[in-house]
Amino acid sequence: MKKLSARRRHPLAAIVVLLFALAATGGLYTAFAPADKAQADDTAQSLAIEEGKKLYEVGCASCHGTGGKGSSDGPSLVGVGAAAVDFQVGTGRMPASTSQQAQVEKKKNIYSQAQIDQLAAYIASLGAGPAVPTKDEYSPEGADIAKGGELFRTNCSQCHNFTGKGGALTNGKFAPSLEGVAPKHIYEAMQTGPQNMPSFPDTTLTSKNKQDIIAYLKAVDGDETTNPGGLELGGLGPVSEGLFAWIFGLGALIAVAVWVAARTAKAKKS
Repeated sequence: MKKLSARRRHPLAAIVVLLFALAATGGLYTAFAPADKAQADDTAQSLAIEEGKKLYEVGCASCHGTGGKGSSDGPSLVGVGAAAVDFQVGTGRMPASTSQQAQVEKKKNIYSQAQIDQLAAYIASLGAGPAVPTKDEYSPEGADIAKGGELFRTNCSQCHNFTGKGGALTNGKFAPSLEGVAPKHIYEAMQTGPQNMPSFPDTTLTSKNKQDIIAYLKAVDGDETTNPGGLELGGLGPVSEGLFAWIFGLGALIAVAVWVAARTAKAKKS
């Protein structure tokens, strides 16, 4: 007992006790702080959903119905995901100016990014769907441009033209030009398949594939030297090129045929 008492009275005993107390405090903080942070995150998400619902009821419910269930004027939004909202609203396509258009076109958007995030949070709460991609996912830095060009020509050029300048579709619809489009919106379009476009989930085109395609589009964006075929006729694809071939190509053949026939008739008379 005398030895124990002597140890307790040792000059370093107070320091040892203090170190143990600090260690215990740090351990308790580590154990409980994540739960507090998670609770704060949940609260912030709940507030975003609540604000998004208010925005939805004012600007979207008239077409897409209560709770995003759809109506005769707009499709259901249950399960479309946050990425679809970020793309459609961020590019100004939604809210649509009229339901009579063959295709909803890009225009100046009327919401701030914070409001778009709130709308996206609310729609995401209605059903699981593609999430808004992170910058690391859509950034073209370090991507394979050559591979992106190959993937784009295989999967996208039939509609968007091989340099992304857009093209005509049927019944007044069209594949829009991809010049000047933000990388995030290109990624989201591939994820969600807006309007006439098919979707390309990660099972079809991986995140890396999408990055490569974005890198290719950024490389040819505004580059006038990418067309190896000469005059590009506006880069509008098979419609303008076919019209050119029909008018000038077929016209030239008819002119040659008439000239040959005239020469043959003249030769016979002689």
